Amino acid sequence: MSANAEQRQREIVQAARRSGSVDVAELSVLLGVAKETVRRDLRALEDHGLVRRTHGGAYPVESAGFETTLDFRTTMHVPEKRRIAAAAAQLLGDAETVFVDEGFTPQLIAEALPHDRPLTVVTASLQTAGALAVAENTAVLLLGGRLRAGTLATVDHWATRMLAGFVIDLAFIGANGISREHGLTTPDPAVGEVKAQAVRSARRRVFVGNHTKFGAAGFCRFAEVTDFETIVTSTLLPPSEAHRYSLLGPQVIRV
Repeated sequence: MSANAEQRQREIVQAARRSGSVDVAELSVLLGVAKETVRRDLRALEDHGLVRRTHGGAYPVESAGFETTLDFRTTMHVPEKRRIAAAAAQLLGDAETVFVDEGFTPQLIAEALPHDRPLTVVTASLQTAGALAVAENTAVLLLGGRLRAGTLATVDHWATRMLAGFVIDLAFIGANGISREHGLTTPDPAVGEVKAQAVRSARRRVFVGNHTKFGAAGFCRFAEVTDFETIVTSTLLPPSEAHRYSLLGPQVIRV
């Protein structure tokens, strides 16, 4: 790869991580190169697992060296995440104890849970615990541990040990990536440990994630697709792809 191409691709990744997505036409103007050159750069970056291409652009893939903050997640794909959260909350059934994962979509699920019956919610998320603290009929158990600044969630052995002491009816789990080959992944091993323990502690497990999570693989695998009874995502995930995941066992709900 030429030095120019390397520099261009570095700038493309930085722009994608800064803005959440990049557009081929805009990059062409910004970098002073042809659109086809930009497309070639994006293909190379996708091959290296740094971006995922979309029609007319790309968005960054989260990795061991890059993870979006909770503040950033609250601005991206919000209507889609709200639909997913509302559908996921409908899966509560007769569960009395619920684990709610860190992240914005799980936080929206927590806020959509019913308050007309007793419910115990276990979470590592400071935001979710705060949102539910005043909810009627809801007891909140916040896992202790080291607080990660970007996500405002607790991790490390304090959190996993506390979680290991519970038998939970239903866990709502998120991930930075889900793929049929690599299962569910996250960039940080400490986060992966908490998620893995939540999967082990729960009788029923539901994965929630928008369409951008599918086909992506992060650094740390914490669960397999077969561990989940249901996957809740949006209609932006193509039906053919949803069907491939359903063949592994989970029901796939697209909203």
